[in-house]
Amino acid sequence: MKQAFLILSIFCSVVVSAQQNQPSSAAQEKAQKKAEKRERINQLIKQEEEGALIFQKQSVFGFKFNTDGWGGFLEKGKYKTITKTNLWWFEIGERFDKKEEKVPTLSTSQGFVVFSSYKFGKQNNFYYAKLGFGQQKLIGGKGNKNGVAVSAIYGGGFSAGLLKPYYIEIENPFGSGNKQQIKYNNNDSLFLDPTIIIGHGSFGKGFSEIQFVPGAYARTAIRFDYGRYNEIISALEVGLNAEYYTKEMPIMVMGESKKFFLNAYVSIQFGKRK
Repeated sequence: MKQAFLILSIFCSVVVSAQQNQPSSAAQEKAQKKAEKRERINQLIKQEEEGALIFQKQSVFGFKFNTDGWGGFLEKGKYKTITKTNLWWFEIGERFDKKEEKVPTLSTSQGFVVFSSYKFGKQNNFYYAKLGFGQQKLIGGKGNKNGVAVSAIYGGGFSAGLLKPYYIEIENPFGSGNKQQIKYNNNDSLFLDPTIIIGHGSFGKGFSEIQFVPGAYARTAIRFDYGRYNEIISALEVGLNAEYYTKEMPIMVMGESKKFFLNAYVSIQFGKRK
């Protein structure tokens, strides 16, 4: 009987001790998780103070100055890792031919002197719209909030080429005094006669005649982000752009019509991170 009582006492002591230790273990585990979370937050704060770009997403807009034209774009980015960000962008712009040159003109209208200009031999305005996907890879952090972050940009996507006929205004060749707006047709002697050209046609002329030409492109660049704070994006980008279209894109009557275009560009960018 005494042995049974002794065993029962020992068992009760073990149960009570286990119940007392269980809350203690749970509290220790909870405290450990809090400490780990606090450490992660401290590390992120430290990285940001040292210039690392810590964010979830970014929005950017900017302007591009190409060696053969201009463009404007909107860009969205989503954080992937500490050094990589997935990018999506949309860009519109215009491409020029290196032979384009403005010719000033002087004419009279209702007793007034009218100054104008036109581009001799220009056949089409070449506009484009691009939709692309790529990545931004951080090469060098800012070092501090006032430093410069250097990133590599690469990607590509779909390009829509838009050819809009270029109109010029001419004196009526039959001498009736009326003016006409004409576009280029093959071997059109009136379009290429500078003695009767008054100036360029109205901007809206030709939009109903736009030709759509599908294409693809690739882009690579280096971006220098000099924003004073990590939340603000103020950047300069230098890069190369290559485009290929499914048909030749004529811009000048006496110029080279081609499908492939390669250009360099510089862009200025502004935006924010969250």
